[in-house]
Amino acid sequence: MVAYVTSEDIARWEIEGRQDIIARLGRNEVIWAGDRLIDPSGAKVTTCVYLGWNGTTCFCEIYETRPKVCRDYVPGSSELCPLYYEE
Repeated sequence: MVAYVTSEDIARWEIEGRQDIIARLGRNEVIWAGDRLIDPSGAKVTTCVYLGWNGTTCFCEIYETRPKVCRDYVPGSSELCPLYYEE
């Protein structure tokens, strides 16, 4: 399974013409391993490929059309989020 993408997410991206996102999924660049994200070599993924940096803050490059898992995500609830390490 590719990192928590629903069929509704894919349908929305098709309507929006976001073939860039759909193509990335087709290449299986990030895979959900049950308790963590890994790349095809099995290495642990520590950040989202759509997490950008403008020099002062991080931002989601696909925020307006992010997948459902991201819409439902609670900041700091996963080690993928920098807030996870703050007390």
